[in-house]
Amino acid sequence: MKIALIGNPNVGKSLIFNQLTGLGVEVSNYPGTTVELQRGNTCFQREIIEIVDLPGVYSLEGNSEEEDLARRFLEQEDVDAVVVVASATRLERNLYLLLQVAEYGLPMVVVLNMVDEAAKRGLEIDPGPLHDLLGVEVLLTAASQGLNIDRIIPAALTASRPAKIEIPYDHHIEAAIRSLGKIFGVDRKESLRALQGFGDSPELLEAARTIADEIESRHRMTVAQIIAANRHNFARSLAELTVKEKHPPAGTDPDSILTRFIPGMPILLAILVGMLLFVFVVGSFLEEAIVEVFEVYAIQPFLALGLHPLLEEVGASILLALQAGLGIALPYVFLFYIIISILEDSGYMTRAAFLADNAMHRLGMHGGAVIPITLAFGCNVPAIMSIRLLHSRRERIIASILVTMVPCSARTVIIAGIVAGFVGLAAAFSVYAIVFVLIILTGLLLSRVVPGERFGMIMEMAPLRRPVPRLVMKKAWSRLSEFLFIAMPLLLLGSVVLGLLEFFGVMTVFEGIVEPYTMGLLGLPGYSATALIFGILRKEMAFETLAILAGTADLGAVLSSLQVYVFAVVTVLFVPCLATITVLLREVGSRITLAVTVYTVTLGLLIGGFIHHLFS
Repeated sequence: MKIALIGNPNVGKSLIFNQLTGLGVEVSNYPGTTVELQRGNTCFQREIIEIVDLPGVYSLEGNSEEEDLARRFLEQEDVDAVVVVASATRLERNLYLLLQVAEYGLPMVVVLNMVDEAAKRGLEIDPGPLHDLLGVEVLLTAASQGLNIDRIIPAALTASRPAKIEIPYDHHIEAAIRSLGKIFGVDRKESLRALQGFGDSPELLEAARTIADEIESRHRMTVAQIIAANRHNFARSLAELTVKEKHPPAGTDPDSILTRFIPGMPILLAILVGMLLFVFVVGSFLEEAIVEVFEVYAIQPFLALGLHPLLEEVGASILLALQAGLGIALPYVFLFYIIISILEDSGYMTRAAFLADNAMHRLGMHGGAVIPITLAFGCNVPAIMSIRLLHSRRERIIASILVTMVPCSARTVIIAGIVAGFVGLAAAFSVYAIVFVLIILTGLLLSRVVPGERFGMIMEMAPLRRPVPRLVMKKAWSRLSEFLFIAMPLLLLGSVVLGLLEFFGVMTVFEGIVEPYTMGLLGLPGYSATALIFGILRKEMAFETLAILAGTADLGAVLSSLQVYVFAVVTVLFVPCLATITVLLREVGSRITLAVTVYTVTLGLLIGGFIHHLFS
C-alpha cells in the first residue's frame, strides 16, 4: 500500500512523516526532476505501508518543479490514499490546496495539524463542516506533541473518495466548462485544467485557449486568476464555518522583535556567529580526536604490517579517505544538521531569511541563502547540502558557486598556518579580504548571467515553537546518512586514484611538466602543483604535502614570503576539496560542478599570477 502526504510548507507535514516512519528513510529525486522525495515504510497490522512525503506546495497549478512533481505524482502514481495535511492556524490558505487535491477523486484523509498552536491563538476548530462537504475523515492533530498521529494510518487504510465538490465559479467559467465537456467529452476537472493550459490533447487545449481569450478580454484578468479568486472565496467561506475565534491571543508578538531590522538583525548576526563558532570550535575538537584515533589505531598499525608496496598504497589511500571523510562528516556535517534542524523546527529559519533577503537579493538570491553562505565558513560540505533549502534552481546554482569560494575551516588552516605563521597576521587578513571581494564580484556577475526567472519572495512565517530533541536528532541523522552512504564511496575512489598516480610515478612526471608553468605564472616550484592536487582530497593536506615535498616544515627556509603568500591564495581559491565536489555533483549536476571547478582553478591561477607579477 502506498500513502502520499501533501500540504503547504510549514504545516508540520515532514514532522508527521518522521513520526510515521522510522530511521530507514530513502531520499531520491523524482524521475525527470531535481526535486527530492522522502520515502519511508511503516508496518501496520502485519502490512508494509510505503509513505511518500511530497514537497510542500501552495497550489497544483504553478510551474515550479515542486508543483509539477506533486501534480504528476497524483496523476501517474498508483496511490492508495492521499493524506492532506493542513495547518489549523492558517486554514483558509491551506484549504485552497485541499480543494484542488479533492478534485483528483483519490481516497483521502484530511489532517488538521497544529491544533495546539490554534488553541494558543484562541481558535476553536470544528471538523464537522469539512467532513460533511468532502465525506472523508478529518483528524485534529498536534504533531509536535504526537496527538492523534497514531490515527492517521488506520484512517488512510479505510479512506474513502471525496464527494464531488461543485465550487461556484464565475458564470463565464461555468459556461466554458460545460462547452468543453459537451464537445470533447471531458469531465469538470479536465475542462478546468485545459482552461489553465494543462492537458495532453492539442485539440482540447486549442479550443480552451480560444474560449479563455474571450473570457480574459471581458474580465481583464487571466482565467487562472479568475479560477483562483473563486477558489479562495470558497475556501474562505468554508474556513469561516470550521474555525471560530474564542478570544484574541494576549501578549507581545515575537515577530515584532525578530523581523524588524533593529533588534532583529543583531539577533540574527548573533545566532549566525554563534552557530559558526559552535560548529567550528566543537567540530575542530572532534576532528582532531578522530584524526588522531585513525592515525594511532589504523594508519600507523597498517603501515607497520610491511605489505607489498602497491597494497600498502591502496590501503593507506582508503584509510586516509576514511580519516578525511569522517573527520568532516561527523564533526562538521552532523553538528551543522543538529543546529539547522533546531532552527527549522523552532520556526526561526523563515525569520532569518526575511531579514537577510535584501542583502542576498543583490547577489541574485533570496534571504534563505544566508544559511549555506554562513555555514560554509565551517565546512563547504554541509553548506552545499543545505542549498536544497533554496526554492529555485537559479538560486541553487548561484549559491553553490559562491559557497565553494567561502574559506572553510580547512582553508583557514592554510591561511593561519602558512600566511599568519610565515608572512604575518596582516597578510592573513588580506587573504580573507581578497576572497570576500571576489565572492561579491562573482555574485554580482552570476546574478546577471545565470539564466532563470527571478521570483519575488512571498514567505509564510512558521509558528515559533520549542523543538523536540528526539525529532531534531532523527532529522539530523537522516541527512547525515545521505552524506555517509553517497559521498563517502566517491571520496574513497578519488583517494585511491590519487594514491595510485603517486605510486606509479605519474605525479613525478607531472611535476616536471608543470614546473616551467608554475614558475613562470606563479613563481612556485614544480612540487607545489603536487601539493595543490593533494589539497583536492583535503585542503589542509596541501600544506602538509608542501612541507613533505619541501623537506621541512619551516617553509620560510625554502620559500620566500611572496611564494608562501601566493601558494596560500591559490590553494584557498583553487578547486574545492573532493568531498565538496562529490556533494556538489549530487546537488547541482555534472555540468555545474565542472563549471565551478574550471572557474575556481582559473580564478586561483589568475589571482595568484597577478599577485606574483605585481610584487616580484
